[in-house]
Amino acid sequence: MVFEALSRLGSKADRILMYPEEWDTDIANITDRDSQLLQKAKTYYGAKLLPIKVRKFERNPSETVEGDNLTWETSATKFLAFNQTQYLRIIHLDSDVTVQQHMDDLFLLPSARVAMMRAYWNLPSVKSMTSMFILLEPSSVETDRLMAAAESKTRPHNDYDMEILNALYGDSAMILPHRNYGLVTGEFRSEDHHRYLGNNYEKWDPKRALREASLVHFSDWPIPKPWIMWPRNLLREKMPLCDINPGTKDETGCDNRDVWLELYNDFRRRRADICALLSVPAPEWPPRRRMNSSASGYG
Repeated sequence: MVFEALSRLGSKADRILMYPEEWDTDIANITDRDSQLLQKAKTYYGAKLLPIKVRKFERNPSETVEGDNLTWETSATKFLAFNQTQYLRIIHLDSDVTVQQHMDDLFLLPSARVAMMRAYWNLPSVKSMTSMFILLEPSSVETDRLMAAAESKTRPHNDYDMEILNALYGDSAMILPHRNYGLVTGEFRSEDHHRYLGNNYEKWDPKRALREASLVHFSDWPIPKPWIMWPRNLLREKMPLCDINPGTKDETGCDNRDVWLELYNDFRRRRADICALLSVPAPEWPPRRRMNSSASGYG
């Protein structure tokens, strides 16, 4: 879906699709969706296919992993983008995004080993960077540094790709402005938008914010990722409220809700149209708590 968007939006950069090396591109039958989608990405959207070994974070064998941590367990795989030294620069995009504008202009920025956005939703108390997209200069030395951090047995158990990138590049990375580049879906559920706007005087306009954003990242805990259907009771609890008379027949000012719902519905439509994949059934909500384990969630 990311490659379809980049093709449709006219991006001129090469497109690299890293996929697990145990997959293949030989379509065995009509149900072989992995091979079909790899071939479609290559044939229709010009993707260069790159089989890779999926990398997992090193951890203590006694640790249990579930919920978000299970999702992030393989996020070290994105560090392999640093190893594509045939390129001067690469933009790495996460898969849980909607691309609205290509970002080829970023390749023209002054040289920097890494360029990332601030995780604006954590400001001002925490000044960290987000890995929703990374502008990077490939280097085998940097790849080794990143992999060593991921495979370290002394790594804090809740440190994943974003924490490692912040630890290694937090003091040296080029900081990209989040406005016009990256927006998280959780912003439409928020009642306070000054962190996104960067000031206290500008009026929040959800439709304008959506138009401005090159990339929208689906980050809405505890809402599941967009390829998973919503539990109805969770949707009732967490859906953005209208501004005036919310929850009544007279409610108005529902732009936040309308934009938010359409982002998810659009993702699901495109997933069905482009990938011929239906949504994953909704999980149980609230989740059952297991004995001797932490509660799980969605990132």
